[in-house]
Formats: sequence, structure tokens, C-alpha cells
Amino acid sequence: MRRKVVVLAVVLGLALVSVAAYIGIVMFGPSAKPQPTIVSSSVPSAPDDEDVYAKRRERMVIETIERRGITDEEVLDAMRAVPRHFFVPEGDQDYAYGDYPLPIGYGQTISQPYIVALMTDLLELKQGDRVLEVGTGSGYQAAILAEIPDVEVYTIEIIPELATSAQERLTELSYAHVHCKEGDGYFGWPEHAPFDAIIVTAAPDHVPQPLVDQLAEGGRLVIPVGPPGGYQTLWKFVKQPDGELKAFNMGGVAFVPLTGGDQ
Repeated sequence: MRRKVVVLAVVLGLALVSVAAYIGIVMFGPSAKPQPTIVSSSVPSAPDDEDVYAKRRERMVIETIERRGITDEEVLDAMRAVPRHFFVPEGDQDYAYGDYPLPIGYGQTISQPYIVALMTDLLELKQGDRVLEVGTGSGYQAAILAEIPDVEVYTIEIIPELATSAQERLTELSYAHVHCKEGDGYFGWPEHAPFDAIIVTAAPDHVPQPLVDQLAEGGRLVIPVGPPGGYQTLWKFVKQPDGELKAFNMGGVAFVPLTGGDQ
């Protein structure tokens, strides 16, 4: 039987933004872009281009993340540090620093930068934390987590091809210390539990009980929950000493469905 979830209504500046506008930012990208292709695991090398991309990254942080209320310096530094253009298809690299999701193949997407920053911020990571990511995708969110100082990162991807290419990419970009696994993230990674934080980057229609069980006391679970093919609610849960979850509604989002488990 699932533990009772205690819902606490939280009034935040972010919640004052209308759900419709918020979802629009999540859903819509450029009006025209190349057709989806699989993200290559090879990291290109072009110093002049890297300077251009670094400037785009800085503008992305200032205009689409800081201005929307993310103030944690470690999160902002992580968003500045990770080259998002290496985690998208080569034909989409010109769009890498726009604030919208992009396809990465196999029906999956890389989340928009603001959502990545927001979810990372909600995890409230601190030195020594162990964090589990469910849904590695291209590896971008895992790289952001790994940029937070002294945080141990575990990430699971159910699609074999994405799991392999993400691990290769993370290793080539010197994130070899990120622990990657191909598997069904619905069931978590019990061998390394408990986790101080868990982030789910695809949407189940309910909170997976195995993830609740693997969350440490005081641990934070950030997860979109809702029906497949529609809009979901982004939730932050905090595990209480009695094992119950205190829930914070963070607004409307749109994610690809979580596969595996009893979905």
C-alpha cells in the first residue's frame, strides 16, 4: 500500500505565472528546425565555435534562468559550464541555447534549459549528497548535476542506445565519475540507496513507490506526474521522519511519458 501523501499548498512567485503561459514555454521551440536525428556521442572540437557557444550559454543563463528567479549560484554556474550543444543532434546545435526542448531520437527530448535549472534548484543539493536521475536521455541533466560540487550522481536510462551514447558522451566530457546504468528507472537503483535526492525527467501517471522507498529521510523527489500525451504537474516531495511525503505543487509542465514499471 502506498504511503499517504500529505499535500502542502505553497505560494511561490513562480506559481503566480499562469499555467498556460508556463506550459507554452515548455512546449514550443523554434518555428522551423532540422528533422530529429540521433545525438552523436562524438564531441567536436572547434575553439572559435566554442567561444560563440560560451557567449550563448551566458546569455541563456542571464535572460532565461536568472531573470525567472533561479538564484542559486551553484546551479547557475553549472548551467554556464555544461556545453548543451554537445547533447543535441548536430543539426540542432544552433538551437541548443534557446529555451525550449529539442528531440534526441527514440521519441525522447532534452528538456528546455529553464526546466533543467528549475528542477536542479528544487533538489536543494548540498555537499556529500547522493542523487539519482531517472531518464538519462542525452546525459545533459546528469552533467548539470555533476557540476554541483561534491555531489555523487547516479543515472538510469531504459533505452539501450541512449544509455550507451550518454555514457560515452559523459566520459568524453570528463564526467566519467557519473554512474550510468541501462535499466528500468521506475524501480530506482536499490544497490545505492538511500538517495538524498531523486529527479525524474519523464512523466509517470503516479509516483513510483520504489523511488519513495529509496529516498532518504529529508530527501527531495522532483518529478512530473500526469497522463501521457498531455500536461502534467511538476511536484517536489520531501520525505518526512514518519515516511510520509510532503508535496509542493510547482506548476504545469509537459514531459514525455515514463516507460517501464507498471506504466
